[in-house]
Amino acid sequence: MSPASTGASTSVDAVSSVSSVSSGPSAPSCGVGSDSRMTPGGPGYRRMSFALFLAGVATFALLYSTQALLPLISGEFGVAASEASWTVAAATGGLALFVLPMSALSERFGRRTVMTASLAVAVTVGMLVPFAPSLGALVVLRGVQGAALAGLPASATAYLAEEVRPKALVTAIGLFVAGNSVGGMSGRVITGWVAQEWGWRISVGVIGALAVVCAVAFRLLLPAPKHFTAGSLRPRVLLGTVRGHLSDPLLRRLYAIGALFMTVFGGVYTVIGYRLTAAPFGLPQGIVGSIFLVYLVGTVSASTAGRLVGRFGRRGALYLAGGTTAAGLLLTLTASLVLVLLGLVLITAGFFAGHAVASSAVSKTATHGRAQASALYQSAYYIGSSAGSTVGALAFHSDGWSGTVGVGLLAVLGVVTITVLGSRAARVAARGPRVAEAR
Repeated sequence: MSPASTGASTSVDAVSSVSSVSSGPSAPSCGVGSDSRMTPGGPGYRRMSFALFLAGVATFALLYSTQALLPLISGEFGVAASEASWTVAAATGGLALFVLPMSALSERFGRRTVMTASLAVAVTVGMLVPFAPSLGALVVLRGVQGAALAGLPASATAYLAEEVRPKALVTAIGLFVAGNSVGGMSGRVITGWVAQEWGWRISVGVIGALAVVCAVAFRLLLPAPKHFTAGSLRPRVLLGTVRGHLSDPLLRRLYAIGALFMTVFGGVYTVIGYRLTAAPFGLPQGIVGSIFLVYLVGTVSASTAGRLVGRFGRRGALYLAGGTTAAGLLLTLTASLVLVLLGLVLITAGFFAGHAVASSAVSKTATHGRAQASALYQSAYYIGSSAGSTVGALAFHSDGWSGTVGVGLLAVLGVVTITVLGSRAARVAARGPRVAEAR
């Protein structure tokens, strides 16, 4: 989705080429001139922007709807944090596994069709979640919900690339990203306050009802595509492109960095509710849910990532992001609520900056199949989220908050190690031509 989002890691840099790479002969070559595409102030643009904003709200409110509620879920089912965390890991894992297949389906059946079907399934499941009779049933429902939601990040940017003029793309994507951020943050904040009064089941029911309203409005508002041309699924071609990306050492490093940063983030925000509701803090559920307002810091840090890369280079920016994240992790070990909150601010700022640097580098590195390269990054990113929420919760169950922090520090060490290896590989590659010339 995007750097400023709470989940999906869509790279703005990749969008300009999505229509030509991922949708074959669509966009300008489908018989409708490129000047007929939407632009700010033009017909349909405002409807389209608001529709995708609502889709982003629904998607990420649903995806992370149980994260702020884990202590309550643990209490009702009598399970540890490590077991309750599967309600988050199943959703993000389902999205990670299905984002690439969903991107392929959108090539055949259309972006709007796939997005509509994805939201329809996700909100239907969302209305069933409050009635889950057991933790196992809840985890299964959340896994199905995450798999369905994969159709949104897989299709939204391709739709925009095909239907909006290139000069207006950044603005259009910014509104979609804003929906992602608002959905991810508000879903956690709303669930926290509602659950404090009426319990977690009513809370996720409220999010489900909100998502239904957003999904219906999305379908009514989103203009029919005019620049999409259906293509074949061609799994052999898709697999060839994926193999090509996975054989690129730099792309592999970027995928790993995205996954490791999200391991930190997923672990911290999955377990933080348990830490803050217990002694010595003893915060009520509503206040704990409001902690997710710290996500707003990520919007700022992600927006400055470009300047950081300009000043320090990509690797320097990654070192800075990793160092900031590690400092934040260490601060959360204290018994001071102020320092814990400051630590969360630093973790959030470091994560979003690192994520922005890595995700934008993917599109710059891939010379073909950029849509698939971005989808692979999203898969790695959400696998990291699932791993972080699960392993972070296991560590918390075993060693308390210090265990979760230890997992985060190991992940940051992984980021630094991969970046160092990348620097060495770059120096070797740079020496290669000089050695050849000397011979």
